[in-house]
Amino acid sequence: MTGRDPLAEREVIFEFIAIGDSVRVAAVDVQTGEEIYVTGPANTPQRDLERLAARKLARKLGLSDTVEKKTPRRGGRGVIV
Repeated sequence: MTGRDPLAEREVIFEFIAIGDSVRVAAVDVQTGEEIYVTGPANTPQRDLERLAARKLARKLGLSDTVEKKTPRRGGRGVIV
């Protein structure tokens, strides 16, 4: 992503659920209803988990400029990041 936030003009809801030593974060785009999940250690700062979830959501919505930069692997399985 570039310096600008692709989700700056969109409303995103974050939900944090503690599961043992981990935290599960759900990010929902209010406009489309698209939802993603990320999981991280419980001691990770909340802002870092929000940023990770927001980047994943932007990628799912096609708002991230890194989407086009992926190279497909031979055989059609996965991508080279």
